Amino acid sequence: MTEVAFHFNTPDKTAYVCRLLRKAVARGAKVVVTAEAQELQALDVALWTFAPLDFVPHCRDSAQPAMLASSPVLLTQAVPAALHQQVLINLGDEVPDGFERFERLIEIVGVQDDDRVQARGRWKHYADRGYAITRHDVASRSPSQ
Repeated sequence: MTEVAFHFNTPDKTAYVCRLLRKAVARGAKVVVTAEAQELQALDVALWTFAPLDFVPHCRDSAQPAMLASSPVLLTQAVPAALHQQVLINLGDEVPDGFERFERLIEIVGVQDDDRVQARGRWKHYADRGYAITRHDVASRSPSQ
């Protein structure tokens, strides 16, 4: 069964996901990130610029098949049926279709009230289906974590 985790109280979701992806790729994980087009564009730009000495290899879902197969991070609006199914990060407002095919699902929740309300709906969706949910309060972590 998919492991579900909510990372909430995230003041800057894009910067947080950049750090999370850097860590995941360093550990050899393959990650799919799903969000709306505008958020994906911001994340794509941020992954090129967030740290001067770090590069997180990634591609958009419109990339050539060879790039899609070799990239450890895929940015997409819709969860692909094939490819790797190790980690899914959801920045979207809805439960991503096909999340149950992944080993892990990470929901990123900001500090805005509307984001928190939508996250509660997703939490309820997973809980109602028997998924154990892990909570990570980003605000309670020190900056070095």
